[in-house]
Amino acid sequence: MPPCNASDLTPPSTRMSSSSPTEPHLVALVLQSKKALQNGEQLCSRAHAVSNASATTSVDVVALDAKVRWVTEAVAEQLRLVASVARTIDEKRAYLQKQVQEWDKLRAKHSDALDTILESLGSQLVPPDFHESASADSSLFGSQHSDDDQQRRNGVGTGGAERSKPNGTTLSAVSHSPSSTLRSGLQNGHGIKQKGEQEKSPSDESKRSWKTLRDFVDEQAIEDVLETMENDRLGLDYIMSKTDEYPETLANTIASIRESLPELSPDPPTKLIEETLGAQDVTITSMAAHLESLTSHYGQMANALQDSEAGEEFSEEDLHDMNRDTNELPSIMAELEESADAIEEHHEKLQAAKEASQTSLSLLSHTLDDLDELGDIMLEMLQTQDEVETKCEEELSGLQSHLLTIEHLRNRYVSYQTAFNKLILELARRRQYREAAENIVRGMMAQLEAMTEEETQVRNHFNSEYGAHLPEDICLCVGNAPTRWEVVPWNGDTLEFLPVIDNELIAQARERLNAEKEGVQGVLGAESL
Repeated sequence: MPPCNASDLTPPSTRMSSSSPTEPHLVALVLQSKKALQNGEQLCSRAHAVSNASATTSVDVVALDAKVRWVTEAVAEQLRLVASVARTIDEKRAYLQKQVQEWDKLRAKHSDALDTILESLGSQLVPPDFHESASADSSLFGSQHSDDDQQRRNGVGTGGAERSKPNGTTLSAVSHSPSSTLRSGLQNGHGIKQKGEQEKSPSDESKRSWKTLRDFVDEQAIEDVLETMENDRLGLDYIMSKTDEYPETLANTIASIRESLPELSPDPPTKLIEETLGAQDVTITSMAAHLESLTSHYGQMANALQDSEAGEEFSEEDLHDMNRDTNELPSIMAELEESADAIEEHHEKLQAAKEASQTSLSLLSHTLDDLDELGDIMLEMLQTQDEVETKCEEELSGLQSHLLTIEHLRNRYVSYQTAFNKLILELARRRQYREAAENIVRGMMAQLEAMTEEETQVRNHFNSEYGAHLPEDICLCVGNAPTRWEVVPWNGDTLEFLPVIDNELIAQARERLNAEKEGVQGVLGAESL
């Protein structure tokens, strides 16, 4: 209903002077108007109080929202720093992991090179004459099990590598009578052969039982080196595992704290406050207009009652207007109540915003505690990471020394194989030298024998023809036989013992050395480390 105007309640111009029977009715209307006015004043007073409270709450909402935003942004900034530290830790771990992976690649390369040379040693046969004889001193390799600790540590068990030999040679000799051996050989018309020297080439069946160069390698020493290296490598993994969970732990913690942060509205609360307070002002203005109408209506009805008590009477039309205006009072009160409820709702919105900010601020207090605890944890993580880096550097340095050991072993075995191939060729050369010397001796002895026989015949002819005519006491030596000559080793030297080497082994040794010289990969396992 529209607000009542004073003109609508103006008493009619025609009034009766006598007492009116409508006076009780007017009293009821006045009471209704007064009650409506009182209720309206109460509603407006309550609305005014709520509006003032809304203003106070608005200030609190702005202040709390500013605190929430400031703390939230500060926490977000700290979380970005934590994420940066987490990335730093992860980068340091990645760098260490890269170093370890590079070492693993080098280990695989060195180990493959060592395996290659060992396999090559295992494929190269050693003739039995090189290590099987009546005594260790007559063997090229001597005892297969050397007690030399240094050689065992180096992984090569080629015994007798520094044995003392007659005449400074590396080969021993078998004790024989030099003159008898030489004479027998020359008389039989063939080269001088020592015991154990066989010209017949060995069969493939017999070669199957031959030893290889790898049989003279200390495999246990190699296993010890590799086992020690593997244990140190596992120790490095254990050290690095101490920080394995750090990046994930920090990431999960950062995500958990970030999820606990309140969601900030993109719009500041001032917009909500302006809309809410503006709506309240419009509603309060409307309520003031209704209260003014109620006040005016009550005044008009009170004046009408006074006029009625003074003896004036109202016409039916005037009473009808009064009843109509009074009947509209409930609708005015309903509007006032709705307006008061609307103001209450606006206030509740502001109060809810305040409570939400207070709740967020309380949660942020716990978040700050969690952030402080995370700071302590991060400090401990950084200290642990520094310790891990230091220990890893020490372990990697030790692992590098293991690689140097493997490289040393590999180089030693390459030199070992090269020396053996050189030994094969050296023995073949010495055999050629011995055969050449034997040919010279054999030719010399044959020539001396022929000269002696010829000289004997000449002397016999001279003695038979002229000897009988010479006095016996003249030149007694004329009847002597010519001196017979014998070529023997120098001053007690023994004849040199040389094992028989198959021509195939000599050819293989020459091929290996040529391949090594030309840098053919894989022949000797000599890939550069």
